[in-house]
Amino acid sequence: MFRRKWLLVVIVLLIVGAGAGAFFANRGETGVAVTAETIQKRDLQAIVSASGKIDPKKTVNISAQTMGRVTRLGVKEGDHVKAGQFLLQIDPVNAEAAVRRDEASVAGAMTALEQSKASLLSSRANLDSARQSLRRQQELSAAGLTTKENLERAQTDVDVRESDLKAREQEIKNRETQLNQQRAGLASSRHSLAQVRFEAPFDGIVTRRNIEEGENVMVGTMNNAGTVLLTVADMSVIEAEVEVDETDIPFVQMGQKAKVTIDAIPDQEFIGTVTEIGNSPIQTAGAGTTRTATNFKVVVTIEGQIPDVRPGFTCTAEITTATRQQALSVPIQSLTVREQVYDAQGNIIHEPRPPKARFQFGPAAAPVAAPARVLEPGQKREEVEGVFVIRDSKATFTKVKLGIAGERYLEVLGGLKEGDRVITGPFDSVRTLYENDLVKEASAPGSAAAGGSGVAVRVGG
Repeated sequence: MFRRKWLLVVIVLLIVGAGAGAFFANRGETGVAVTAETIQKRDLQAIVSASGKIDPKKTVNISAQTMGRVTRLGVKEGDHVKAGQFLLQIDPVNAEAAVRRDEASVAGAMTALEQSKASLLSSRANLDSARQSLRRQQELSAAGLTTKENLERAQTDVDVRESDLKAREQEIKNRETQLNQQRAGLASSRHSLAQVRFEAPFDGIVTRRNIEEGENVMVGTMNNAGTVLLTVADMSVIEAEVEVDETDIPFVQMGQKAKVTIDAIPDQEFIGTVTEIGNSPIQTAGAGTTRTATNFKVVVTIEGQIPDVRPGFTCTAEITTATRQQALSVPIQSLTVREQVYDAQGNIIHEPRPPKARFQFGPAAAPVAAPARVLEPGQKREEVEGVFVIRDSKATFTKVKLGIAGERYLEVLGGLKEGDRVITGPFDSVRTLYENDLVKEASAPGSAAAGGSGVAVRVGG
């Protein structure tokens, strides 16, 4: 009796197991549950995003050109200044003394030149008188009324006067040279005197003040930088200097529009234009042998004024590198890669699908990839990017040609047409689908939001 009960239990278990095995073995024939979306036209934008800092277009560091002590300070850090406004002054005593000394030297050189010119006039008059005496002696000698000694004396006097005239002319040239030298020295002294007083070169803001009244300033040399007294920035034109990754820099071009957000000024966007693209990568100090990302400098000039902005503010620029109006687009998540075999003529050779794993009790064994088929002469295997299109409740792999990338959608340049239904998920289903697999559509959360635009965001820097 006990044996008969156990035999009935075993038979029942076998029947139940056989039914369950048949159910699980045949359940795939009804199709894989997938989500799908209809191909349609959308507005797309490709954007390169990069971070950096705010800088004024024009910045001037005011450094000392002469040593001395700061005797007056007219501004403090953060002050707005106008062009020509007084900033600071270094002790002018030495510079003023040098100017007075050189002015006296110029006056002395001018006096000496005037004396030399007077001597020149006297020498010319003496030469004219000597020449007249020589002519008279020559006339008397021709008439036999004078001696040869008087004639020679008159000729010698003319030669002496001519030499003296040339000496006076050369003296005037030397005096003029000396005067020019003294005037050059005076100009240098006056320039040095002007360097002790500093005025604003343009309208702007004093962004830095490194000196206090009473401190001494140093003049820069080849190996020692001079004291930067003040930094004045022209904030009328603001630039965002950002670092763009090397993979994105080919898409950035001059004149492209950008949206700039500043961390210190939340909830505001500023429109700008790309005005500079670096040709050399940004050098990273102290990188050593560690491989770092390669970035390039891109400057975005912001339109209009930004109140309360300061140099050095952190910012982010989103540069629109491409736009497409009503472009045929496909969801990014539908894109997949498959290996396809081509014959010598370029035709696709469809390989048979590997057998599906059958139901088994216990833990599932790890899937084993089917060995690749040995190719015949003339055949080649390539990885192809494409999507699965639903046709007659079957998944058909279609190669696509893509354009710009949006945040959620990719531009389709070939391979699909408007109205096609492409499989978008689940991810495991898209990854494991094969040609002509049966599929059935299931509703996906948020699938009703079919319209809208795609925005591509490439993060650089």
